[in-house]
Amino acid sequence: MDYILDLSILLVFAKTLEWLFEKKEIHPIIAHILTGMVLGPFFLNVVVPSEPLKVLSEFGLLMMMLYMGLTSNFSSIASNKSKAILVAALGVVFSFILGFLTVYIFGKGLAAAIFVGATLGNTAIEVTSGVLLKARVRKELSSILMGAAFADDIMAVYLIGIITAMTKGELAFSPLVILTIKIVLFVTVVLLISEYIFKRSSRFYSILKNLNIFFTFTIVLTFFLAIIAERVGLHQIIGAYLAGLTISRLRERRDPLVLSKIKLNELIGDLQVVLTEFFIPLFFIYVGLMFNPSLNELSIALIVLLYLAAVIGKFLGCGLGMKLFKFDWKSAALVGIGMGGRGSLELAILKFGIEEGLIDQTLFAAVVIVSMLTAVTTPQFFRLYLRHLREE
Repeated sequence: MDYILDLSILLVFAKTLEWLFEKKEIHPIIAHILTGMVLGPFFLNVVVPSEPLKVLSEFGLLMMMLYMGLTSNFSSIASNKSKAILVAALGVVFSFILGFLTVYIFGKGLAAAIFVGATLGNTAIEVTSGVLLKARVRKELSSILMGAAFADDIMAVYLIGIITAMTKGELAFSPLVILTIKIVLFVTVVLLISEYIFKRSSRFYSILKNLNIFFTFTIVLTFFLAIIAERVGLHQIIGAYLAGLTISRLRERRDPLVLSKIKLNELIGDLQVVLTEFFIPLFFIYVGLMFNPSLNELSIALIVLLYLAAVIGKFLGCGLGMKLFKFDWKSAALVGIGMGGRGSLELAILKFGIEEGLIDQTLFAAVVIVSMLTAVTTPQFFRLYLRHLREE
């Protein structure tokens, strides 16, 4: 039961730090990650990563993605899907090129350069969602950000699958086609089912009438889609986000009594406190606990250049995507900044890369630090730029 004590220490420290940071208008995500870094093995070693804390953090990540799906506007994301896909694609391309060149210049080899470039091409949807949780951004930009981060995760997993096959000399046309079909089918089928069940079906009313049943149904659907996403070859968070996004389509129902919207708002209200005050902080705290690189394996120059490649790549690529759709420079910059975060999917990909021998310990440590830095700095840059725009 030691994890209970660890959990209590982490949460008390995190909420105290969050309260102090709030006075300085610093995003709470920074307080949560710093809590893990300070109390974890990297500094004080008061708390070490354990299996119970890992399970709670993973559950917190799924619940955060569910919550962001529930609070997203599906029709707005759907109406901006072409913008989101282009913004995501250009962000991946620019980040990949800069990351690839950085690693290759340091003499780490072609395979490692390609792998790190693809890893840095991803945007962490949980960091983007964490940024938007506390920010008041107009609906169109918010939907583009979430839609682009969602598309980004799918592209990243797809690219890593191709690169892994290439490095093993197993890349063939038919497995690549099968992987593509599975991903497209999964997303398409889930969205089609949501159209007929949550938006149109009258039988769903019986579940809506009882909030306890509705809550249980939501949790079960989240786990089910997370498992299916993993089986298809995607990350679990994609399934959890899709679960929330499909249920959010209750807002689109033609309901004279507005029952569906009322029950959806009640569900979101009940989830909000426990998620934002307990489970979501736990995920970012655990990310901080995992931060424990060996100082002998670190290259400051490599870390700085990879960080710049990660941030500038997204800023240029995503900003260019926004400009191609005739958005003003301020909106383009805001989206470019908001897409700069890296997180859990990168850590999972890096773990796979070092286990398969695609990268060495130096690269592993460097990219982990870069991921942490972007997770810490992206909310701060986003908030500062947003405040600058409002002051104007």
